[in-house]
Amino acid sequence: MNVIVNGERQTVAEGCTAADVVAKLEVPERGVAVAVDGEVLPRGRWNVALAENTTIEILTAVQGG
Repeated sequence: MNVIVNGERQTVAEGCTAADVVAKLEVPERGVAVAVDGEVLPRGRWNVALAENTTIEILTAVQGG
């Protein structure tokens, strides 16, 4: 199945979730926001299965001033 992650097409397994994609990218568990098809998801909804051609944006917080 194909999804778009941060603007790049990727192939993932059927039934893959946003949580699976975040884990695959090895981003830190804290300070991460996930949007699926333009909707920011609370962490409790990251385990919803993705559909073909879903767009996922994964953002990480950065400290600095």
